[in-house]
Amino acid sequence: MAESGTKQLDADVAALSLSDEQKLRRDLDHEEKEKGDKGKKSKGKGAENSGLAELNPWPEYIDFRLKMFDELHDRYQAELAAKESSPIKITLRDGKVVDGQSWQTTPYDVAAGISKGLADSVVISKVNGELFDLDRPLEGDCQLQLIKFDEDEGQAVFWHSTAHVLGEAMERYYGGHLCYGPPIENGFYYDMFLDQRQVSSNEFSDLEALMKSAVKEKQQFVRLEVKKEDLLEMFKFNEFKQRLLRERVQTPTTTVYRNGPFIDLCRGPHVRHTGKIKALKLTKNSSTYWEGNAAAESLQRVYGISFPDTKQLKEWQKFQEEAAKRDHRKLGRDHELFFFHELSPGSCFFLPRGAHIYNKLIEFIREEYRRRGFQEVITPNVYNSKLWVTSGHWQHYAENMFSFDVEKEKFALKPMNCPGHCLMFDMRPRSWRELPLRMADFGVLHRNELSGALSGLTRVRRFQQDDAHIFCASDQIKDEIHGCLDFLQHVYSVFGFTFKLFLSTRPDKFLGDIEVWDNAEKVRCQCSS
Repeated sequence: MAESGTKQLDADVAALSLSDEQKLRRDLDHEEKEKGDKGKKSKGKGAENSGLAELNPWPEYIDFRLKMFDELHDRYQAELAAKESSPIKITLRDGKVVDGQSWQTTPYDVAAGISKGLADSVVISKVNGELFDLDRPLEGDCQLQLIKFDEDEGQAVFWHSTAHVLGEAMERYYGGHLCYGPPIENGFYYDMFLDQRQVSSNEFSDLEALMKSAVKEKQQFVRLEVKKEDLLEMFKFNEFKQRLLRERVQTPTTTVYRNGPFIDLCRGPHVRHTGKIKALKLTKNSSTYWEGNAAAESLQRVYGISFPDTKQLKEWQKFQEEAAKRDHRKLGRDHELFFFHELSPGSCFFLPRGAHIYNKLIEFIREEYRRRGFQEVITPNVYNSKLWVTSGHWQHYAENMFSFDVEKEKFALKPMNCPGHCLMFDMRPRSWRELPLRMADFGVLHRNELSGALSGLTRVRRFQQDDAHIFCASDQIKDEIHGCLDFLQHVYSVFGFTFKLFLSTRPDKFLGDIEVWDNAEKVRCQCSS
């Protein structure tokens, strides 16, 4: 789920509003659905002959949304028909230029003009660098890229679309209120608020059956830009969508997507229709909090994975089986290296063998520190919150820190070493001759990660790291960055690791002077080239 605003209406010519025949079928199905016992799991609408378990009747908000969507989409179709079409030039990735008509030609049309095989294998398109629905008409001259599943952006769109199919199944099965449903690195999830109810993995087969039913129907993904006030009415049954509209949407309009009976706030884009999803599987469920706030409502999260080919799902399942055998949490216990315990969540217990390996790693890094001119320091674990206020961490990170009161003062366990090292640097006047000053610290850090996010040694609450900070003059930055990259390359090569580098740039909520940020980014760009 995401939100966005645009200034002009968009089109999806291959996803027209329901025909009269389709509307009649929907209304007849709805009448049949209302014959069942309210709130009872049974063969619901669209499932009379398939034995699908779902609420009968469906939640009231589904039909309410559909009626509003149909009215708004009919209005949009009339506006689209009134638009004047003109010849446009479409430049493909290889430089080839094809002709088209504005407000008529779609990226799918272009792909089909090249070959049917290409059109069927393309997941999504990019128009002038922006992800774009395949059935959305082009508005003018443009650069067009056709993206398949084997590209990262193609996978993200594919999994996002499958999340919407999961959302449809969850509404039909649980009748709760959906929250977020994004793609993630390997798959997707959807969060739902269920009052006094939890999701069970025993229900996955029912949910998967509903999802596969939606896939079989080849439900088209229909994009529609809607005024904010209309969306507040459309989602008046869902307090979480109301919050997002009021707090996050700062534009007069934003977009929704529909597939079958499911409609959600969404930036998109999506695959053409649900039939593109040839294989899917729900993998796990967990509890979480609304927007990660432990003081907010508790939500139920369901995860899944999907592919455009059943063979890919089988390969993924085989890989997961092999990975489970090599799970470091299992190996840690089996070889008596380390373990975790519920009485100290997210904090590792290193057994003698594990402690021996741990200390050997520290010795290795410590020797590298000495060789590269770093000086090891030891800093406190607990600081007065005044330090974190001065550094800016308190304003932006306090909820992720373990804090407590001591003699009417607020203190916290350190989640990072930066402020402590700054106090060390500031203990006396410094000379430029001392620069660069490189401080290294193996201090214990604590971060208040949500329990649902904890995952063995990869996501913990208590940890130590080879943490260092370099104080230097501006004309020394380039050499220091080169030194750090060499350090990284050496350590990773010793263990046979590879890595990718991404340039970190100034965030929207930054501290300090923008000129300093600009200069730092400029130097880092030079070092990475």
